[in-house]
Amino acid sequence: MTTCYKSCALGANLLNPQYVRALKPLFPSPWRPITSIRSRYCSHSVNDVTSRERTTLDKFKSRISSGPGFGDFIKRVPVNQTAVGVAEHLDEHASLYEDLEVANSRTVFFETYGCQMNVNDTEIAWAVLQKKGYQRTVDLIEADVVLLVTCSIREKAEQKIWNRLQQLTSMKKRRLKSHTPMKIGILGCMAERLKTELLEREKLVDVVAGPDAYRDLPRLLAIADGGQQASNVLLSLEETYADIMPVHRAAQGCSAFVSIMRGCDNMCSYCIVPFTRGRERSRPLTSVLEEVRMLSDQGVKEVTLLGQNVNSYRDTSEEQFCGFQPTQLSRGFQTIYKTKRGGLRFPDLLDRVSRVDPDMRIRFTSPHPKDFPDEVLHLIAERKNICQQIHLPAQSGSSRVLKTMRRGYTREAYLDLVRNIKNIIPEVSLSSDFISGFCGETEDDHQQTLSLIREVGYNVGFLFAYSMRKKTQAFHRLQDDVPAEVKQRRLEECMGVFREEAARVNAALIGSTQLVLVEGDSKRSADDLCGRTDGNMKVIFPKEDVAVQPGESNTASVKGGDYVLVKISSATSQSLRGRAVSHGSLRGTTTQDETPLRRRLDEHQMRA
Repeated sequence: MTTCYKSCALGANLLNPQYVRALKPLFPSPWRPITSIRSRYCSHSVNDVTSRERTTLDKFKSRISSGPGFGDFIKRVPVNQTAVGVAEHLDEHASLYEDLEVANSRTVFFETYGCQMNVNDTEIAWAVLQKKGYQRTVDLIEADVVLLVTCSIREKAEQKIWNRLQQLTSMKKRRLKSHTPMKIGILGCMAERLKTELLEREKLVDVVAGPDAYRDLPRLLAIADGGQQASNVLLSLEETYADIMPVHRAAQGCSAFVSIMRGCDNMCSYCIVPFTRGRERSRPLTSVLEEVRMLSDQGVKEVTLLGQNVNSYRDTSEEQFCGFQPTQLSRGFQTIYKTKRGGLRFPDLLDRVSRVDPDMRIRFTSPHPKDFPDEVLHLIAERKNICQQIHLPAQSGSSRVLKTMRRGYTREAYLDLVRNIKNIIPEVSLSSDFISGFCGETEDDHQQTLSLIREVGYNVGFLFAYSMRKKTQAFHRLQDDVPAEVKQRRLEECMGVFREEAARVNAALIGSTQLVLVEGDSKRSADDLCGRTDGNMKVIFPKEDVAVQPGESNTASVKGGDYVLVKISSATSQSLRGRAVSHGSLRGTTTQDETPLRRRLDEHQMRA
């Protein structure tokens, strides 16, 4: 407003002949001054202005004439006292508005859907609101504000949110008038994609905030408290929330997610992420290290580095990082965008993070296969606390479909990468994503996907039937021509083959001793504990005291956050069972028995 006020003053003074004469020497001939300028009104002539309007107009002219003139801008002299008074007036309003953002102990309830990035987004949003005085509750009935952190990757995920909004709206209407009115907000990807439907058509929510607008939540909620709907879904080229320390709420306090980058530049034809999360931008390395150190001090034993395309990390926040070295891709892979240069890359970050605490496991998700140069693989093989588990999304086993998806690789290039990974990291565990029934997928394409699943041997998989999303390249240029029943049948076949292969891979671990990070009690029995191996497989074992160290007679109880050595006795496609033999540590524990895992797996396959 101050800028607008000064601009009006400038315009008024330019009408003064004194200013015209002063400006004339500054312009070359044949410049001519404008000698006649008539004031214009939008809908009334001068003769139609009423006396009341004239009074208001005179007051406005009086304020304009007392403001800073053109000379003030040229000479850079201080503006007069009237302008200062206006600034003070605006400051008073700004201060008043900041006061309105204070929560006065209002309670907020979070409900998180979708990927791990949404879990981290919840922690960021909570950190922002906590500073403004909000209290968090786990009881929906107590909540003054209900915030749903949403996913938009598939239609089924969105439909779940719509159903939940209907339930919350009914609950909001039934709430006693003596209580504080409940406010409902949608955060995350669905907020960015469906702002109009959420606010205007359905009118089910009070606040809509996109993934880059969490800093704005206090202001948006303050507007909602005034009875208006509020939204901010602008995407940013810079926002990483680097200066906001998330409030972690990990179960048992033994694991946490740390966001290192946001957005995606890959533009796969089926994917909505670039349109809901924006372009890639990476959090400064120093900020990531600060958060990891804080988590280590709190006793966290496992950190998962997060990003939509996590291994494309590239920190260019400091000038010394901005060199000309091109990004190294996996052999046989390419991108649709120009090669990026300079910056601290993912192996630099992984190296530094793994050095913070040698007894803290490091994982990362979700990567893209194109960003696995050998230096990343060798680093994983060499560092005991970097988990030898790699998520390697394939999406399809058909080169033709992969081209239509714009994935940047062929079936052959993907399998070459798998062989390279297994060669450098013999004990590696692999997981993947697959889409069944993508545009134009034939029965032969589907069979190629099944054969790829069998050839690679994953132990974990995330499989879905294709769901077309608006804004994507597929929506604009392709046809969703595979019938729903065919998609479902192919999906079930893929899942069946996946379970067979996972059971085979896990069976090869029977007889081995695995280092397990204990998460807590098993969901199925209070007499059992559960935890995860380095390869991210769930292990169930009896709750009993075990040796403090291998070979010792002294025993100690086992609790969440402990490392224990577990002898595996049985396996299914989804979990392992065994018995704990002793406490353990990442620093000096051998977790496999004498026979290398890869050899055992191959022998088991031959027997099968």
